[in-house]
Amino acid sequence: MKKFLVLGVLFILPIVAYLFFSSGVNHFAKLPVLTEQVKDINNLDNNRDSIVSFHNKISIVAFFGNDLDALKGNTFNLDKKILEKFYGFKDFQFIIILPKSAKKQADLFVEEFNNITNSNYWSFVYGEPSEIRDVFKSFDTNLELDENLQTPYVFIIDKDSNLRGRDDSDEGELYGYDSRSVSELGNKMNDDIKVILAEYRLALKKYKATID
Repeated sequence: MKKFLVLGVLFILPIVAYLFFSSGVNHFAKLPVLTEQVKDINNLDNNRDSIVSFHNKISIVAFFGNDLDALKGNTFNLDKKILEKFYGFKDFQFIIILPKSAKKQADLFVEEFNNITNSNYWSFVYGEPSEIRDVFKSFDTNLELDENLQTPYVFIIDKDSNLRGRDDSDEGELYGYDSRSVSELGNKMNDDIKVILAEYRLALKKYKATID
């Protein structure tokens, strides 16, 4: 009897382990799409010599509004916990959407931050208040912009202009990541960006294998 029990455990345990891990891989293989086809920003002014767009880029998007001083610490958290790790990826970009009235303040903000990070990787996009609200509204989240057109939450937009997030066990659908929380950035957002980068790498490998 003991012999059959041992053989049964040895036979069944690997199968159970395989099913567990394979289901986990499938569950986390893709970051959920929470909103399809958000409004692009390619018609808005920016600090680049070319058009800034969500299309064909993995974008981290922030709405930091008029009061940039209030969000300096959040930007520092975001840069150190997330952005520095991914600046080297060609298809990765960090976009800060601001009202046109904040442009001078943003220039001073960048000059100050250049002493502690490489803010050359940051793209600033400027719009009228109504244009900014239209872009944010298209994200279709459970969050809101305040009277300064800002929110501490930052968002992941994929190459097809879809808003990505997660079905979070603590909070339900997680549309944005709180830049005030070092823990949320370092754990949830960091993991989710890795997932979406791995997703595109896998798709690229499959494409290359197909054409070869």
